[in-house]
Amino acid sequence: MALLNPRALRWKIAALTATACCAVAAVIGVLVHGAMAERGERAGDERLAASLAAAEREYTRTGSAPLGVEVLTPERLDPPLARALAAKDPAALYATWDDRKPPNWYWTWAAMPVEGGRVLVARTDMSSEVRGLQLLDRSIVKAVLAALLVVVPLAALATEPMNRRLRRGSRTARAIADGDLDARIGPGGRARDEITEMSAAVDEMAAALQRKLEDERRFTADVAHELRTPLMGLSTAAGLLPEGDEVAELVRDRARALNGLVEDLLEISRLDAGAERPRTDAVPLGELVTDIVRRTGTPTAVTVCGESIDGSVVETDPRRVERIVVNLVTNAHRHGTGPVEVSVEATATGARIRVRDHGPGYPAALLTEGPQRFRTGTPERGRGHGLGLTIALGQAKVLGAELTFANAPDGGAIASLALTDAGGPSGS
Repeated sequence: MALLNPRALRWKIAALTATACCAVAAVIGVLVHGAMAERGERAGDERLAASLAAAEREYTRTGSAPLGVEVLTPERLDPPLARALAAKDPAALYATWDDRKPPNWYWTWAAMPVEGGRVLVARTDMSSEVRGLQLLDRSIVKAVLAALLVVVPLAALATEPMNRRLRRGSRTARAIADGDLDARIGPGGRARDEITEMSAAVDEMAAALQRKLEDERRFTADVAHELRTPLMGLSTAAGLLPEGDEVAELVRDRARALNGLVEDLLEISRLDAGAERPRTDAVPLGELVTDIVRRTGTPTAVTVCGESIDGSVVETDPRRVERIVVNLVTNAHRHGTGPVEVSVEATATGARIRVRDHGPGYPAALLTEGPQRFRTGTPERGRGHGLGLTIALGQAKVLGAELTFANAPDGGAIASLALTDAGGPSGS
């Protein structure tokens, strides 16, 4: 499902939003943490300064320190505090040292030198400030998590209109690729953004493509129709030439080839226009294919695989099946190498007709792009107009069948026509 796809655009936007929220929260958290830590340290320093000032006055007056403040010699100081005192700025009154002891002790010590080579040592408990800072950090983290629980779903939902428009555009593009040249994305409502511009550009492209294809289709049909009349005269004149004459035979052969090319162009124009409709009938598929191959007059072996297809009745258009099989067999003999084999077999969804030769195989461009009119691929596949496979593919679409092309691992080209559902075998 697109909703659960982690690579979907909605979740990428949600992740970007979450990252931005975390970055903002981290910056704010660091600033607040620093401010609170500085405030706590300042409060501790103020307590220590007040305690040492009072102790200094008491020591100057009485020679002793009040409760909570010790009077020590430098040798009795804890080493860290002694080092802090040694490194003290001469302008500072006292030196401090932070002493952390788990789990909940946090003391700040202060040492102030006084007359007589003595040192006043005071301390203050910073545990409440530390615990307050830790509580603040946890509160910030909880607030960020709570915000993410709200922001991420809202970001995903907020992108749904955009995702819906993008999905509509992709469906329309697929429909156009499948041959529905009337498909359009349409206006994007009130939105005036990049998606709207892209949709308008795709619609303009589809309209221009439709016009060009219609012009090409009309031109092909017009040319084929216009050539029919002079071709009829040429064929009639060729028929009047004397039999046995080599030149006459050449003229008749070229006239037949030209007439076949014109008929192919007319058929392609009808297929492109979508004017063809199948006329299904119950026919024995095995017998039909065997008879079709026999009438081609080519040395082609036919194999009917299994009793489930042999003699069974199939609902299909026999004329279009014949057109497909004849074109595939002719292509195999013209561009491949013998032996050419035709097999008919039952499948779980219907029946399959497979035509194979043992030549160099189909060119890579045909396997990836499909048959292209007036393109035969590679020189080793022979010469031709490239219309036979194009017509076979168009007729297969009219039948609702699937025509695929592949190369055998041990060499040779394989064309497979899969008749499904209505084309499936039924008991006779």
